Amino acid sequence: MSKKIVAVTACAAGIAHTYMAAESLEKAAKEMGYDIKVETNGTIGAENVLTKEDIEDSDVAIIAADINVELVRFTGKKIYQTKSIEAIKDSKVLINTALESGEIFGKKGTKVGDITLGKTKEDGVIKHLMNGISYMIPMCIAAGLILAIANVFAFQKDELGRIVNWGFDTSTTMGFFMSKMFQVGQVGFKLMIPLFAGFVAKSIGDRPAIAPAMIGAYIVNDPEILGTEAGSGFIGAIIVAFIVGYMIKGLKKIKWPKILQPLVPIMILPLIATFAISVIVLFVIGKPIAGIMNGLYDGLTYLNNTHASAPIIMGAIIGAMIGFDLGGPINKTALIFGTTIFTDTVTKYGIQQANFVPGTAAQAAISVAPLGVWLATILFKDKFTSTEKVSANAAFAMGMVGVTEGAIPFVASEPVKMIVANVAGSAVAGALVAKFGCKFYGGIGSPLGTIVGYIEQPIPIITWVFSISVGVLVTALIIGFSRKKVEG
Repeated sequence: MSKKIVAVTACAAGIAHTYMAAESLEKAAKEMGYDIKVETNGTIGAENVLTKEDIEDSDVAIIAADINVELVRFTGKKIYQTKSIEAIKDSKVLINTALESGEIFGKKGTKVGDITLGKTKEDGVIKHLMNGISYMIPMCIAAGLILAIANVFAFQKDELGRIVNWGFDTSTTMGFFMSKMFQVGQVGFKLMIPLFAGFVAKSIGDRPAIAPAMIGAYIVNDPEILGTEAGSGFIGAIIVAFIVGYMIKGLKKIKWPKILQPLVPIMILPLIATFAISVIVLFVIGKPIAGIMNGLYDGLTYLNNTHASAPIIMGAIIGAMIGFDLGGPINKTALIFGTTIFTDTVTKYGIQQANFVPGTAAQAAISVAPLGVWLATILFKDKFTSTEKVSANAAFAMGMVGVTEGAIPFVASEPVKMIVANVAGSAVAGALVAKFGCKFYGGIGSPLGTIVGYIEQPIPIITWVFSISVGVLVTALIIGFSRKKVEG
């Protein structure tokens, strides 16, 4: 008997896992003879949206998501909740498990995936952070590219082509225009942290938490308001987001008078939380956190300036983290750290003295794993099946646009070997760009980034491509030499 299945897929970045999970579910359901409709929640928003009729007619709803998905519309229906990676690994097993183990949503005490409904259970820290990142990434990319393009016009050169000064020549039309675009990019980076905090808080306390968290994160990152030398960066924003999120969560438990209930979510809760977080930031945590972060950035700058090996070691560590879990928590932590160091040091020291090392290493390493898999299938053709070679071509396409998740199918089949290969190659790429002093301002984190974006490097185009290529080769060789020939 044919089953009708509906599903929602969503990953933290909203780029790769979301659509890979959807495709895998659709393919598996077709092979099993089931009808399925999959709604994707990517960076572009919800697509192929499930209708009320779709949900009512379904036998089970599969929620394969790494961020919070509102489940109210599934009330009374059998649902099964898991991570997007589970759909990518084996959708047939997931579908069978959902049909057998799904629980009616809304029934108190029932378990859906790793969440128990009707009971107080705190979600993981990483899940909340990933929710914030998914909303932050589009602004980060848009602002970064505008900043990078404008920055090209800020380098003043002499007759020999040597850069002698940084600044916009506002006496020319182009110089004036690009100076304004540079300011637009800076606004994006300034708003990025409050946006991140707002949606981390939303993941915890829902919509009433957004405004207080954004305001609190702005305050904790404004040196003038705090009366400090620098803001508190992402760390301050994260602390604010969690305080606000759980504050709102607690306030929602209060039994408000019926006459006030319509105003609770839109006025009372945001007002109380905004006032409270403002007082907490201004008079309790703001200055101490800013002081700690100021010391951290000064320390990193000192290490980079006095120890030649420090940037290389940092680049290797960040690169290794990028290659470890391909879009997972460790990968995202490295990306957050790189973005944090870059944006915070730009604010503190200016663009010329900003610390580019972690962010540049992360972007160099992000395409190594998928491109390494592809190269391995080229160099060691007799060690891969025809199906794997087709998957490798898809990995190549994803790697060339900076999507590290392209290597996931291979890691799922041989985790230990592939993780070792990915980590090694990614670490090499991160270390090399740090050694050569490359500076990633914005664009695509892949070999194409040297064209689609702006990267300052000793030899234009070549240094960046060379560094990544060496990392890709290391990954490919480890993969190739560690595999056995395919029989037949």
